[in-house]
Amino acid sequence: MLMRTDPFRELDRLTQQVFGPAGTRPSAMAMDAYRSGDDFFVHFDLPGIDPETIELDVERNVLNVRAERRSPAPEGAEPLVAERPTGTFTRQLFLGDTLDTERIDASYEAGVLTLRIPVAEQAKPRRIHITGGDTPRQISG
Repeated sequence: MLMRTDPFRELDRLTQQVFGPAGTRPSAMAMDAYRSGDDFFVHFDLPGIDPETIELDVERNVLNVRAERRSPAPEGAEPLVAERPTGTFTRQLFLGDTLDTERIDASYEAGVLTLRIPVAEQAKPRRIHITGGDTPRQISG
């Protein structure tokens, strides 16, 4: 049998009585984001999530991520320790107008959901040709 000492157990019980069990309210998911070249990458930690429960949608430059983790215990089982969160996990990202939301790529591997969001073509730097005079010049812009 598994035994452990937890000085905050009573506080956890009181919190569950007031707010309900953790599995009944949405939880946030940890995230890293960075830009590399002409792409933005976002990584969400979703360990133990069935990929079939992951939902992604974009509406007016708002990216919504939703995933669900179910308890591995069969219905009616008596939990001895339940520290891994279950239930619905959600996150919203506000994407700038400079990103191409039509070409987002998503993959899920080893408990990490990875999104690649390319920079829109119209937002990339470009050179402008200047005419006039006897020698054409270019200005970076």
